[in-house]
Amino acid sequence: MIEEHPEQETHVCTGCCGAGENEVIEAKVKELEAEEFETRDLEAEKPEPAEEEAQEKITVTTSMDLQGSHFLYTQATEKSIKTLDYDYKRCNGCGICAEICPTKALEMGPLHEIATGLDAPAVMMDLEKCTFCRMCSNLCPVHAITFEAMGEVPDENQYPKYDTYVNINEKCLPCLLCEGACPQDAIEVEFTFPKKEEIAPLKEGAEGEIDIDMEKCNFCGICAQFCEAFILLEREPTPENPVPFEQLLVDEDKCDYCVLCQDICPEEAIKVKGERPCEAPKVEGKVKVDELKCTQCARCKAVCPYEAVDLQKPMGGELSLIEINLKECDPQGCRGCFNVCPSELWYVPTAPDDPRKIAFAEDFCTYCGACVKACHLDAIKVERTDVYHTEISETPWAAQWRDAIESLKTGVRSGVDRAVFRETETLKAQKFMGIEPPAVDEEMLAAVQAKLEALMPALRSARVRKLWETDSPENAVAAVKKRIES
Repeated sequence: MIEEHPEQETHVCTGCCGAGENEVIEAKVKELEAEEFETRDLEAEKPEPAEEEAQEKITVTTSMDLQGSHFLYTQATEKSIKTLDYDYKRCNGCGICAEICPTKALEMGPLHEIATGLDAPAVMMDLEKCTFCRMCSNLCPVHAITFEAMGEVPDENQYPKYDTYVNINEKCLPCLLCEGACPQDAIEVEFTFPKKEEIAPLKEGAEGEIDIDMEKCNFCGICAQFCEAFILLEREPTPENPVPFEQLLVDEDKCDYCVLCQDICPEEAIKVKGERPCEAPKVEGKVKVDELKCTQCARCKAVCPYEAVDLQKPMGGELSLIEINLKECDPQGCRGCFNVCPSELWYVPTAPDDPRKIAFAEDFCTYCGACVKACHLDAIKVERTDVYHTEISETPWAAQWRDAIESLKTGVRSGVDRAVFRETETLKAQKFMGIEPPAVDEEMLAAVQAKLEALMPALRSARVRKLWETDSPENAVAAVKKRIES
C-alpha cells in the first residue's frame, strides 16, 4: 500500500511518539514561513504551478509479512525504515499495548479462548492507523513486540521504557539454581573450572566413605557439575517451592573418594574419608541473562542462597482474587490464568485443610494483568501502584508518553479513545442427557486403589526412579517388587 502526500500534509501524528519527526518538523517550519510571508506582503504573488510541483513529496509505504509466529509490520519512506516485530507465540494477551496505543491501532482478540488453547494472535494491528510510535514495544512487559529503525530517526534514548534489570553481583559462585528455576529459560550458567576427570582421573579400586548431609545441602549442583559420581535429580519448580532439584545421590561405582568434592562444597555438606590426589579447583564461571526472554519475575532471586541477584521489576502493585466471582472457578479444567502467566505463579492448593480453589505466589507477580484478561469469570484483580521507567526526555511527544505510563496505574488514557473490546458470549457446559453413565464396580475400584497405594512408595523412591531411567526394565520391575514386598 503506497500513499503519496505533499510534505506539509504528512502530519498525522498527535505528538505522541516522534513518528516521522524530521519530516513533520520541516513541514511545520515551511508552513509557518509561508504564513508569515503572506501576512507581511498580502500582495505577494502566488507561486507558479511549476513551483508547487517542485515541492518535496514523501512517499510512505506500509506492509505486513508473516514469518512463523512473527508478524512483521513495516513503514518505509525515503528517509527511514521502521519495523515492528510482533511474536504472537510470546504474547500473553496482557492488553497493555492496546490500552496505551495513542491511535487505537491495536485490537485485542478472544483472550479467554486463546488462554485456554486457541492458536491465534491476541493482538491485531490496523496498519492505516499505526504511527510506529514504539509505545507498544517499549512498554510490552514480555517483549513480544520489538522495534527496529534505520535512517533518519530520533535517538531511541529519547523514548522511555521500563527501567528493569537482573544483575548478578559478586556474591555469585556460580551454581545451577537460578538457571533451573527460571520459567522463561532466560538464564544460562557457564562453568569455567575443570572437571574432576580432567585433574584427577578415576582411580579404580579405591576405598573410602562418603556422606551427604541433606540438612545442609541446598542443591546448588556444584558437586554434580564437577564429578560424574553425583546425580542431581530434577523436579518441576512450583510457586510454593521454585527450587528445581529434589535429591542428590552418589554413584559409588564412579567415586574414588578423592575428597575434592568435600573441598568445593560451599555448604560443607559433603564428608569424605579417602585420599586427596591434588588441590581442589576454585569454583568459577559466569551467568548470562537473556534480556528479551527475562520478565523480572524474581524466581532466580528467590532460589539464590547467596543473595547474588539484584532485580527491578517493571511495575509494582497488588494481585487479588474476587471471592464472590470464584464460585464457578474450575482451575483444573480452565487453567486460563495458569497458561498466560509468564511467572507461573498460580497453583491449586493440595493441603486437606486449605479451602481455596486457587492460589498464587505474589512475590513472582510482574502485574502485567494477563490473568485478568484470561479469566472469563472476572475473578482476578490487578492494581498497579508503580511503573518503573527511564527518564522521559523533553520532546514534542513527551506529554503523550507521560499520559500512557500514568494510565497503566489509573486505567484512564486521557485524550485518546481506547481500543474496542468485543464482548463474546461464553456458553456454560450443560449436562448431556440421554445416555446412562456406566456402572462402577466398587469392589474392583477398591482393589485397584489398594494396588496403587502399595505401588506408590516404590515410585516415590529416588533410587528406584533412577534405576528405572538407567537400567533394564526387568531390573527396574524387580526393584519395584522388592520394595513393595518389604
